[in-house]
Amino acid sequence: MRSFLVRVLLPCAIAGLFCVSSSAMPQAPAPPSSSQQTPDKTLPDAPEPASSGQAAPKKAEAPASDDAKPAAPQGKTKLEQETGTVNDRILDVMPNYGTVENANTLPPISSRQKYRLATAGVLDYFTFPFIGALAAIDQSNNSPKSWGQGWGAYGQRYGSQYADNGIGTYMTTAIFPSALHEDPRYYWLGHGTISHRTFYSVSRLFVARTDAGNSRFNYSELIGNAVAAGVSNVYHAPEDRTLSRNMSTYGMLVMWDGVSNLMKEFWPDIHRKMKHKHNAGDATKS
Repeated sequence: MRSFLVRVLLPCAIAGLFCVSSSAMPQAPAPPSSSQQTPDKTLPDAPEPASSGQAAPKKAEAPASDDAKPAAPQGKTKLEQETGTVNDRILDVMPNYGTVENANTLPPISSRQKYRLATAGVLDYFTFPFIGALAAIDQSNNSPKSWGQGWGAYGQRYGSQYADNGIGTYMTTAIFPSALHEDPRYYWLGHGTISHRTFYSVSRLFVARTDAGNSRFNYSELIGNAVAAGVSNVYHAPEDRTLSRNMSTYGMLVMWDGVSNLMKEFWPDIHRKMKHKHNAGDATKS
């Protein structure tokens, strides 16, 4: 565990800090609207001026702004708009799909949207180097031994780690939530003491919100990860098809979901403080 934190999360944190330091760029002010317009060439099809003795006809007015199509919220993807979530990347690099901020109740999401949330997490660009680091740790430990060393063995380890992560994500975010009508989104608490919010985020492993907005035991999380661990016997090495390895895989899947909940709960506060400090520094320099 310690080697994983040093090799994976620390580089991500450093990369995220560099991203945050360059994130607050001032926007260019909008050009001031002109109070006068030149009479000619404003409207190419404007009628010619009337002869003397007749009032000049009024020019055609531009359509009212109320008739214009409302613009979509800036910075929101279509998936975020449909599901009411926000992918405020942790340290600006780690994915944060399925988080709901500042909302107590939202309309239920469809099964199709649950599958889209799962796919977004599995195919996120951060997932590939993250899995690569886990496979490299297994390679250095020569686990499992029957796969040996070399690029072929590394590919097998990479594939098994990616499958563990992907199957677990689909089981807990799409397949079981769709079948059991559970809401896989994480509802940000955002208030209270640190211990209270920590307990809340970890308790979401055991307490689920249904599509109807009620609370019940989180079958999708605990049973879904158990099924994912069982399916992993299909592609893991024969010597790894044991109860101890299955329990280890199950524990890791649940543990990382708990760590993900903690990050989702506290990252908005950390991000806000980082931006405040960054803006204060810019004000001091100016």
